[in-house]
Amino acid sequence: MRHPLELDPRLPLLPALLRNEEHFLFRRVADRGRSVLGVGRLEMLSAPPIAEGDVRPDWYLLSADYEWLGPDGSETRHPEGAPYIRWTRPCWVIDRQGERAFLHVHPDAGIDPTELAHTLSVGIEEPTGTLACDWQLTTDRASYIAQVERLLQHIQRGDIYEVNYCTERIAHWPDLDPYAAFLRLLRRSDAPFAAFHREADRFVLSASPERFLAVDGDRVIGEPMKGTRPRSADATTDARLEQELLHDPKERSENIMALDVMRHDLSRIAATASVRVEELCAVRSYPRVHQLVSTVSAKMAPGISFYDVVRAAFPMASMTGAPKERAMELIRTAEGGPRGAFSGTLGFMDPDGTADLNVVIRALVFDRRSGSVSLRTGSALTAHCDPSAEWEECQVKARSVIDALHHA
Repeated sequence: MRHPLELDPRLPLLPALLRNEEHFLFRRVADRGRSVLGVGRLEMLSAPPIAEGDVRPDWYLLSADYEWLGPDGSETRHPEGAPYIRWTRPCWVIDRQGERAFLHVHPDAGIDPTELAHTLSVGIEEPTGTLACDWQLTTDRASYIAQVERLLQHIQRGDIYEVNYCTERIAHWPDLDPYAAFLRLLRRSDAPFAAFHREADRFVLSASPERFLAVDGDRVIGEPMKGTRPRSADATTDARLEQELLHDPKERSENIMALDVMRHDLSRIAATASVRVEELCAVRSYPRVHQLVSTVSAKMAPGISFYDVVRAAFPMASMTGAPKERAMELIRTAEGGPRGAFSGTLGFMDPDGTADLNVVIRALVFDRRSGSVSLRTGSALTAHCDPSAEWEECQVKARSVIDALHHA
């Protein structure tokens, strides 16, 4: 990339010219006061190149669907032959850090940075009305509970200890404006790891509250999230819900199991004795839900690349189960079809090696050609779970997205 051009930090979050771009990724990293927008595609790779000292001269955007790695850890490909993981070298990037914003333009893109900067002041506007459609569940309550009970039999037999089971809502929404809808979703959810991604006619709008992995130098951080409670407008009730989540033994056990799986995953790429639990079962509160999150860190072993880290931990512990391999086999049988972008990851790696990947949840997947929209939600099942309560948790997560869009 050329030397960056500093921009007015007040410029719109999504410039209007994005409507004419077929490939882009916006990612928010709220705990670092950062957001990154990468636009265009100079090149698409199956893995990022590693330069001397593990310093890369370019930006890379990462998109990986849940099906990238099978239960045995081997790579898979789409039935049509397309890869499930894509490392894209963008034409240009807007990197906002705190109160400053910078435009990076790749010299091979043939774009004049100054001319491009002049076009960025015109933004996409959030809609003023409601955004609503008729959603249909692909799995009704009775079928869901029956499937949960079948999975619980595997837990009782000792095949697994935990499994993440998800269901789907679908809608026909051909007039959806994904750009305006994402702005609405982001403002109403304040999602710390939100993402907006386009690849041709597929759009992913994710109000994700969960980080998958972050890399800073040789340090890797994972933040598995398990455990949810709805927010309440009444302060006393809201505080009670937060404390209920914090001390619920079932929710804590789910979270700790996911944490243990991630600790194991990171140990495969970590320097000896460097895996540390930084935070155990902490409550993080967002506009519509309370979430239970743990944090684990590790130092990368010599010779390990960011690609190695992603491969070792994917799919993320919070969206699979324990043991991961058997849980993934049961997920495939129970859900009866691919998850696609849902419970995959979207993120970026900048030239100095800093990287941040999210977990694609609380997400709309929109196909512009067919007008179809998908919204998946799930929960972790353990030996002590109540199938009816798990059903309600899935509804709470879905409503957090639907209500955010509908609100005027």
